[in-house]
Amino acid sequence: MTVQLEGSRGVAETVAACRPQVICAYPISPQTHIVEALSVLVKSGALPGCEFVNVESEFAAMSVAIGASAVGARVYTATASQGLLYMTEALFNAAGLGLPIVMTVANRAIGAPINIWNDHSDAMSQRDSGWLQLYAESNQEAADLHVQAFRLAEELSLPVMVCMDGFVLTHAFEPVDLPTREQVRAYLPPFVPRQALDPADPVTIGAMVGPEAYTEVRYLAHRTHLRALERIPQLGAEFTRVFGRPGAELVTPYHADANTVVVALGSVLGTLKDTVDDLRAAGRSVGVLGITTFRPFPFAAVRAALAGARRVVVLDRALAVGVGGVVSADVATALAGVDVARYTVIAGLGGRPVTKASLAAMLTDAAGDLLDPLTFLDLDTDLLATAER
Repeated sequence: MTVQLEGSRGVAETVAACRPQVICAYPISPQTHIVEALSVLVKSGALPGCEFVNVESEFAAMSVAIGASAVGARVYTATASQGLLYMTEALFNAAGLGLPIVMTVANRAIGAPINIWNDHSDAMSQRDSGWLQLYAESNQEAADLHVQAFRLAEELSLPVMVCMDGFVLTHAFEPVDLPTREQVRAYLPPFVPRQALDPADPVTIGAMVGPEAYTEVRYLAHRTHLRALERIPQLGAEFTRVFGRPGAELVTPYHADANTVVVALGSVLGTLKDTVDDLRAAGRSVGVLGITTFRPFPFAAVRAALAGARRVVVLDRALAVGVGGVVSADVATALAGVDVARYTVIAGLGGRPVTKASLAAMLTDAAGDLLDPLTFLDLDTDLLATAER
Protein backbone atom coordinates (compact mmCIF):
# COMPACT_ATOMS: atom_id res chain seq x y z
CA MET A 1 0.00 0.00 0.00
CA THR A 2 1.52 3.31 -1.12
CA VAL A 3 1.05 6.17 1.33
CA GLN A 4 2.51 9.66 1.71
CA LEU A 5 4.31 9.72 5.02
CA GLU A 6 7.45 10.77 6.83
CA GLY A 7 10.51 8.63 6.20
CA SER A 8 10.84 7.85 9.91
CA ARG A 9 7.25 6.62 10.04
CA GLY A 10 7.81 4.46 6.96
CA VAL A 11 10.77 2.81 8.65
CA ALA A 12 8.83 2.34 11.90
CA GLU A 13 5.89 0.68 10.15
CA THR A 14 8.24 -1.58 8.20
CA VAL A 15 10.24 -2.56 11.29
CA ALA A 16 6.96 -3.39 13.04
CA ALA A 17 6.03 -5.68 10.14
CA CYS A 18 9.30 -7.53 10.78
CA ARG A 19 7.96 -8.62 14.18
CA PRO A 20 10.74 -7.52 16.57
CA GLN A 21 10.47 -8.95 20.07
CA VAL A 22 12.57 -6.29 21.86
CA ILE A 23 13.01 -2.64 20.92
CA CYS A 24 15.41 -0.65 23.09
CA ALA A 25 15.40 3.08 22.57
CA TYR A 26 17.01 6.32 23.61
CA PRO A 27 15.95 9.46 21.71
CA ILE A 28 18.44 11.49 19.71
CA SER A 29 17.64 13.59 16.65
CA PRO A 30 17.08 12.80 13.87
CA GLN A 31 16.08 9.20 14.62
CA THR A 32 13.64 9.96 17.46
CA HIS A 33 10.48 9.82 15.34
CA ILE A 34 11.25 6.20 14.43
CA VAL A 35 11.31 4.88 17.99
CA GLU A 36 8.47 7.19 19.03
CA ALA A 37 6.25 5.65 16.36
CA LEU A 38 7.29 2.15 17.38
CA SER A 39 6.52 2.90 21.03
CA VAL A 40 2.98 3.91 20.05
CA LEU A 41 2.55 0.70 18.05
CA VAL A 42 3.71 -1.39 21.01
CA LYS A 43 1.56 0.44 23.57
CA SER A 44 -1.54 0.34 21.38
CA GLY A 45 -1.23 -3.41 20.81
CA ALA A 46 -0.60 -2.99 17.08
CA LEU A 47 2.80 -4.65 17.61
CA PRO A 48 2.04 -7.59 19.90
CA GLY A 49 4.69 -9.75 21.49
CA CYS A 50 7.22 -6.92 21.62
CA GLU A 51 8.80 -5.35 24.69
CA PHE A 52 9.72 -1.67 24.32
CA VAL A 53 12.54 -0.80 26.71
CA ASN A 54 13.25 2.83 27.59
CA VAL A 55 16.87 3.21 28.61
CA GLU A 56 19.01 5.99 30.06
CA SER A 57 21.58 6.27 27.27
CA GLU A 58 22.66 4.97 23.89
CA PHE A 59 25.26 2.77 25.54
CA ALA A 60 22.45 1.23 27.57
CA ALA A 61 20.33 0.81 24.44
CA MET A 62 23.00 -1.30 22.76
CA SER A 63 23.71 -3.17 26.01
CA VAL A 64 20.03 -4.12 26.28
CA ALA A 65 20.07 -5.10 22.62
CA ILE A 66 23.05 -7.38 23.25
CA GLY A 67 21.39 -9.03 26.22
CA ALA A 68 18.06 -9.52 24.47
CA SER A 69 19.68 -10.88 21.31
CA ALA A 70 21.89 -13.22 23.32
CA VAL A 71 18.83 -14.92 24.80
CA GLY A 72 17.27 -15.39 21.37
CA ALA A 73 15.05 -12.34 20.72
CA ARG A 74 14.71 -10.48 17.43
CA VAL A 75 16.04 -7.04 18.40
CA TYR A 76 15.90 -3.55 16.92
CA THR A 77 17.19 -0.13 17.93
CA ALA A 78 18.07 3.20 16.33
CA THR A 79 20.51 6.02 16.94
CA ALA A 80 22.51 8.83 15.35
CA SER A 81 25.68 10.89 15.66
CA GLN A 82 27.00 11.23 19.22
CA GLY A 83 24.65 8.44 20.25
CA LEU A 84 26.35 6.03 17.89
CA LEU A 85 29.73 7.07 19.25
CA TYR A 86 28.50 6.53 22.81
CA MET A 87 27.65 2.95 21.78
CA THR A 88 31.11 2.24 20.37
CA GLU A 89 32.35 -0.24 22.98
CA ALA A 90 29.07 -2.14 22.84
CA LEU A 91 29.02 -2.07 19.01
CA PHE A 92 32.24 -4.05 18.88
CA ASN A 93 30.87 -6.49 21.45
CA ALA A 94 27.65 -7.04 19.48
CA ALA A 95 29.63 -7.81 16.35
CA GLY A 96 32.21 -9.93 18.12
CA LEU A 97 29.46 -12.04 19.69
CA GLY A 98 27.79 -12.53 16.30
CA LEU A 99 24.44 -11.09 17.39
CA PRO A 100 21.91 -10.34 14.60
CA ILE A 101 20.77 -6.93 15.83
CA VAL A 102 19.31 -4.48 13.30
CA MET A 103 19.83 -0.78 13.93
CA THR A 104 18.83 2.31 11.99
CA VAL A 105 21.48 5.03 11.90
CA ALA A 106 19.94 8.37 10.95
CA ASN A 107 23.19 9.81 9.66
CA ARG A 108 24.22 13.07 11.30
CA ALA A 109 27.43 15.03 11.75
CA ILE A 110 29.47 14.60 14.92
CA GLY A 111 31.02 17.31 17.08
CA ALA A 112 32.74 19.41 18.04
CA PRO A 113 31.50 21.90 16.96
CA ILE A 114 27.91 20.86 17.62
CA ASN A 115 26.01 20.17 14.41
CA ILE A 116 22.75 18.26 14.16
CA TRP A 117 22.52 18.12 10.36
CA ASN A 118 23.32 15.37 7.91
CA ASP A 119 26.56 13.89 6.79
CA HIS A 120 28.06 10.40 7.08
CA SER A 121 30.68 11.04 9.77
CA ASP A 122 28.89 8.95 12.41
CA ALA A 123 28.51 5.63 10.60
CA MET A 124 31.84 6.00 8.79
CA SER A 125 33.56 6.29 12.18
CA GLN A 126 32.30 2.79 13.00
CA ARG A 127 33.12 1.20 9.66
CA ASP A 128 35.57 -1.26 11.24
CA SER A 129 33.37 -2.28 14.17
CA GLY A 130 32.21 -5.51 12.51
CA TRP A 131 28.69 -4.33 11.62
CA LEU A 132 27.37 -4.68 8.10
CA GLN A 133 26.44 -1.26 6.71
CA LEU A 134 23.74 -0.63 4.08
CA TYR A 135 23.00 2.90 2.77
CA ALA A 136 19.62 4.06 1.48
CA GLU A 137 19.11 6.49 -1.39
CA SER A 138 15.40 7.12 -0.74
CA ASN A 139 12.75 6.54 1.90
CA GLN A 140 11.39 3.62 -0.10
CA GLU A 141 14.81 2.02 -0.12
CA ALA A 142 15.30 2.79 3.58
CA ALA A 143 12.09 0.94 4.45
CA ASP A 144 12.86 -1.99 2.15
CA LEU A 145 16.43 -2.37 3.39
CA HIS A 146 15.18 -3.03 6.92
CA VAL A 147 13.25 -6.11 5.85
CA GLN A 148 16.32 -7.41 4.06
CA ALA A 149 18.56 -6.43 6.97
CA PHE A 150 16.70 -8.67 9.41
CA ARG A 151 16.96 -11.58 6.99
CA LEU A 152 20.65 -10.95 6.34
CA ALA A 153 21.52 -10.45 10.00
CA GLU A 154 19.78 -13.64 11.06
CA GLU A 155 21.19 -15.77 8.26
CA LEU A 156 24.77 -14.70 8.93
CA SER A 157 24.40 -14.05 12.67
CA LEU A 158 25.87 -10.56 12.30
CA PRO A 159 24.54 -7.12 13.24
CA VAL A 160 23.42 -4.74 10.47
CA MET A 161 23.21 -0.94 10.34
CA VAL A 162 20.71 0.53 7.89
CA CYS A 163 21.93 4.07 7.26
CA MET A 164 19.54 6.77 6.07
CA ASP A 165 20.36 10.45 5.82
CA GLY A 166 19.14 12.40 8.81
CA PHE A 167 16.42 15.00 8.11
CA VAL A 168 16.96 14.68 4.34
CA LEU A 169 15.20 11.31 4.50
CA THR A 170 14.03 10.81 8.08
CA HIS A 171 11.89 13.96 8.11
CA ALA A 172 10.94 14.08 4.42
CA PHE A 173 7.40 13.17 3.37
CA GLU A 174 7.42 10.94 0.29
CA PRO A 175 5.24 8.19 -1.16
CA VAL A 176 6.32 4.88 0.35
CA ASP A 177 4.94 1.49 -0.63
CA LEU A 178 4.67 -0.07 2.80
CA PRO A 179 5.12 -3.84 2.86
CA THR A 180 2.19 -5.80 4.20
CA ARG A 181 2.78 -8.09 7.13
CA GLU A 182 1.82 -11.01 4.90
CA GLN A 183 4.55 -10.09 2.42
CA VAL A 184 7.09 -9.72 5.19
CA ARG A 185 6.14 -13.10 6.65
CA ALA A 186 6.63 -14.67 3.24
CA TYR A 187 10.14 -13.18 3.05
CA LEU A 188 11.27 -13.11 6.69
CA PRO A 189 10.77 -16.38 8.59
CA PRO A 190 10.43 -16.56 12.38
CA PHE A 191 13.76 -15.96 14.09
CA VAL A 192 15.61 -19.10 15.10
CA PRO A 193 18.75 -17.97 16.91
CA ARG A 194 22.04 -19.70 16.24
CA GLN A 195 22.90 -19.33 19.91
CA ALA A 196 20.73 -18.49 22.90
CA LEU A 197 21.63 -18.17 26.54
CA ASP A 198 19.40 -20.29 28.77
CA PRO A 199 19.61 -20.46 32.59
CA ALA A 200 18.60 -24.12 32.37
CA ASP A 201 21.62 -24.86 30.19
CA PRO A 202 24.27 -22.30 31.16
CA VAL A 203 27.17 -21.53 28.85
CA THR A 204 29.64 -18.68 28.48
CA ILE A 205 29.82 -16.51 25.38
CA GLY A 206 32.39 -13.84 24.69
CA ALA A 207 34.93 -15.36 27.06
CA MET A 208 38.57 -14.30 27.05
CA VAL A 209 40.59 -15.49 24.06
CA GLY A 210 44.38 -15.36 24.22
CA PRO A 211 47.01 -14.92 21.53
CA GLU A 212 46.78 -18.58 20.60
CA ALA A 213 43.32 -18.16 19.04
CA TYR A 214 42.41 -14.46 18.74
CA THR A 215 43.65 -14.16 15.16
CA GLU A 216 41.52 -17.14 14.17
CA VAL A 217 38.45 -15.58 15.79
CA ARG A 218 38.96 -12.38 13.81
CA TYR A 219 39.60 -14.35 10.62
CA LEU A 220 36.29 -16.19 11.04
CA ALA A 221 34.48 -12.86 11.53
CA HIS A 222 36.10 -11.54 8.35
CA ARG A 223 35.12 -14.63 6.40
CA THR A 224 31.52 -14.38 7.59
CA HIS A 225 31.41 -10.73 6.51
CA LEU A 226 32.56 -11.67 3.03
CA ARG A 227 29.64 -14.09 2.74
CA ALA A 228 27.37 -11.04 2.79
CA LEU A 229 28.75 -10.02 -0.61
CA GLU A 230 27.17 -13.15 -2.06
CA ARG A 231 23.98 -13.16 -0.01
CA ILE A 232 22.95 -9.50 -0.40
CA PRO A 233 22.24 -9.73 -4.16
CA GLN A 234 20.56 -13.11 -3.68
CA LEU A 235 18.31 -11.80 -0.91
CA GLY A 236 17.66 -8.70 -3.02
CA ALA A 237 16.49 -10.85 -5.93
CA GLU A 238 14.20 -12.79 -3.61
CA PHE A 239 12.86 -9.51 -2.24
CA THR A 240 12.00 -8.46 -5.79
CA ARG A 241 10.07 -11.70 -6.36
CA VAL A 242 8.02 -11.24 -3.18
CA PHE A 243 7.49 -7.46 -3.21
CA GLY A 244 7.67 -6.63 -6.91
CA ARG A 245 10.23 -3.85 -6.61
CA PRO A 246 14.03 -3.72 -6.62
CA GLY A 247 15.85 -5.32 -3.72
CA ALA A 248 19.28 -4.59 -2.33
CA GLU A 249 22.37 -4.65 -4.50
CA LEU A 250 26.02 -4.20 -3.73
CA VAL A 251 26.25 -1.28 -6.16
CA THR A 252 23.76 0.50 -8.42
CA PRO A 253 25.21 1.76 -11.74
CA TYR A 254 23.52 4.66 -13.53
CA HIS A 255 25.11 5.28 -16.95
CA ALA A 256 28.29 4.00 -15.33
CA ASP A 257 29.76 3.16 -18.75
CA ALA A 258 30.57 6.87 -19.14
CA ASN A 259 34.00 8.48 -19.35
CA THR A 260 33.53 10.26 -16.01
CA VAL A 261 31.77 8.42 -13.20
CA VAL A 262 30.88 9.78 -9.76
CA VAL A 263 30.80 7.30 -6.87
CA ALA A 264 28.59 8.14 -3.90
CA LEU A 265 26.12 6.72 -1.40
CA GLY A 266 22.97 7.90 0.34
CA SER A 267 20.39 10.48 -0.68
CA VAL A 268 22.82 12.63 -2.70
CA LEU A 269 22.53 9.97 -5.41
CA GLY A 270 19.17 11.43 -6.42
CA THR A 271 20.65 14.88 -7.02
CA LEU A 272 23.61 13.34 -8.81
CA LYS A 273 21.36 11.39 -11.19
CA ASP A 274 19.36 14.52 -12.03
CA THR A 275 22.60 16.40 -12.69
CA VAL A 276 23.94 13.61 -14.86
CA ASP A 277 20.70 13.54 -16.86
CA ASP A 278 21.11 17.26 -17.62
CA LEU A 279 24.76 16.90 -18.59
CA ARG A 280 24.14 13.87 -20.76
CA ALA A 281 21.39 15.77 -22.58
CA ALA A 282 24.10 18.34 -23.37
CA GLY A 283 26.35 15.62 -24.77
CA ARG A 284 28.58 14.98 -21.74
CA SER A 285 29.72 11.41 -21.02
CA VAL A 286 29.06 11.24 -17.27
CA GLY A 287 27.52 8.63 -14.99
CA VAL A 288 26.99 7.59 -11.39
CA LEU A 289 27.83 4.54 -9.33
CA GLY A 290 25.83 4.24 -6.13
CA ILE A 291 27.15 2.08 -3.31
CA THR A 292 24.50 0.40 -1.19
CA THR A 293 26.75 -2.06 0.62
CA PHE A 294 29.56 -0.16 2.29
CA ARG A 295 30.54 -2.91 4.73
CA PRO A 296 31.71 -5.32 3.65
CA PHE A 297 33.06 -3.20 0.82
CA PRO A 298 32.26 -4.69 -2.62
CA PHE A 299 35.72 -4.29 -4.15
CA ALA A 300 35.13 -6.62 -7.11
CA ALA A 301 31.74 -5.09 -7.96
CA VAL A 302 33.13 -1.55 -7.83
CA ARG A 303 36.10 -2.50 -9.97
CA ALA A 304 33.86 -4.16 -12.56
CA ALA A 305 31.37 -1.29 -12.65
CA LEU A 306 34.14 1.26 -13.22
CA ALA A 307 36.08 -0.80 -15.76
CA GLY A 308 35.31 1.56 -18.66
CA ALA A 309 35.77 4.87 -16.86
CA ARG A 310 38.58 7.25 -17.73
CA ARG A 311 38.20 9.20 -14.51
CA VAL A 312 36.47 8.45 -11.22
CA VAL A 313 35.23 11.09 -8.79
CA VAL A 314 34.35 9.90 -5.29
CA LEU A 315 31.88 12.18 -3.53
CA ASP A 316 32.52 11.73 0.19
CA ARG A 317 30.05 12.92 2.84
CA ALA A 318 32.64 12.37 5.59
CA LEU A 319 36.19 13.59 6.11
CA ALA A 320 39.11 11.63 7.50
CA VAL A 321 40.92 14.63 8.98
CA GLY A 322 44.51 14.74 7.82
CA VAL A 323 43.85 12.13 5.12
CA GLY A 324 40.87 13.04 2.97
CA GLY A 325 37.99 10.88 1.84
CA VAL A 326 36.76 7.73 3.57
CA VAL A 327 34.89 6.02 0.74
CA SER A 328 37.55 7.17 -1.71
CA ALA A 329 40.20 5.13 0.12
CA ASP A 330 38.20 1.95 -0.48
CA VAL A 331 37.51 2.89 -4.10
CA ALA A 332 41.24 3.46 -4.61
CA THR A 333 41.90 -0.04 -3.28
CA ALA A 334 39.27 -1.46 -5.63
CA LEU A 335 40.95 0.28 -8.57
CA ALA A 336 44.53 -0.63 -7.66
CA GLY A 337 46.53 -1.17 -10.85
CA VAL A 338 43.84 0.39 -13.07
CA ASP A 339 44.94 3.29 -15.27
CA VAL A 340 42.25 5.79 -14.33
CA ALA A 341 42.34 9.34 -12.98
CA ARG A 342 40.91 9.51 -9.46
CA TYR A 343 39.55 12.51 -7.57
CA THR A 344 38.07 12.92 -4.11
CA VAL A 345 35.40 15.56 -3.48
CA ILE A 346 34.34 16.28 0.09
CA ALA A 347 30.76 17.56 0.00
CA GLY A 348 27.76 18.21 2.20
CA LEU A 349 29.53 18.17 5.57
CA GLY A 350 27.31 19.25 8.45
CA GLY A 351 24.24 19.41 6.23
CA ARG A 352 25.54 21.90 3.65
CA PRO A 353 23.31 21.53 0.56
CA VAL A 354 24.82 19.69 -2.39
CA THR A 355 23.21 21.45 -5.34
CA LYS A 356 22.89 20.53 -8.99
CA ALA A 357 24.71 23.71 -9.95
CA SER A 358 27.71 22.84 -7.79
CA LEU A 359 27.74 19.24 -8.99
CA ALA A 360 27.51 20.30 -12.64
CA ALA A 361 30.44 22.69 -12.24
CA MET A 362 32.46 20.05 -10.42
CA LEU A 363 31.76 17.42 -13.10
CA THR A 364 32.71 19.88 -15.82
CA ASP A 365 36.05 20.47 -14.10
CA ALA A 366 36.51 16.72 -13.62
CA ALA A 367 35.87 16.03 -17.31
CA GLY A 368 38.66 18.47 -18.12
CA ASP A 369 40.93 16.98 -15.45
CA LEU A 370 40.94 20.34 -13.71
CA LEU A 371 40.03 19.08 -10.23
CA ASP A 372 42.59 18.89 -7.47
CA PRO A 373 43.11 15.34 -6.15
CA LEU A 374 41.27 16.46 -2.98
CA THR A 375 38.56 19.09 -3.47
CA PHE A 376 36.16 20.60 -0.93
CA LEU A 377 32.93 21.41 -2.77
CA ASP A 378 31.67 24.99 -2.29
CA LEU A 379 34.48 25.87 0.11
CA ASP A 380 33.82 29.40 1.42
CA THR A 381 37.20 31.10 1.09
CA ASP A 382 35.89 34.37 2.53
CA LEU A 383 34.78 32.56 5.69
CA LEU A 384 38.17 30.85 5.88
CA ALA A 385 39.93 34.20 5.62
CA THR A 386 37.81 35.54 8.47
CA ALA A 387 38.54 32.50 10.62
CA GLU A 388 42.28 32.78 10.01
CA ARG A 389 42.51 36.41 11.03
